Amino acid sequence: MTEPLAQQVFLALGDPMRRELLERLVRQDGQTATELAAELPITRQGVSKHLAILSEAGLVSARQQGRDRRYSFTPGPLHLTVDWISALTRQW
Repeated sequence: MTEPLAQQVFLALGDPMRRELLERLVRQDGQTATELAAELPITRQGVSKHLAILSEAGLVSARQQGRDRRYSFTPGPLHLTVDWISALTRQW
């Protein structure tokens, strides 16, 4: 795992709202920012900003579907992070 990717993943996961958004996308893939905001105490614009940070870390991907932008969880960076942490703990 590269240092910049690790920093982005930890930064993205460091916020409780971003963790909540990620959990919601794991449970129900392909939601829009509007759909996510409808169930949370945050505006659509706030959700979009959090999704952008998750996307920069590679934890979320977006696809255009008509006029909607649908977001999905991308597990790759999280797997790399878990592997990296596991490797560290084996050294103890």
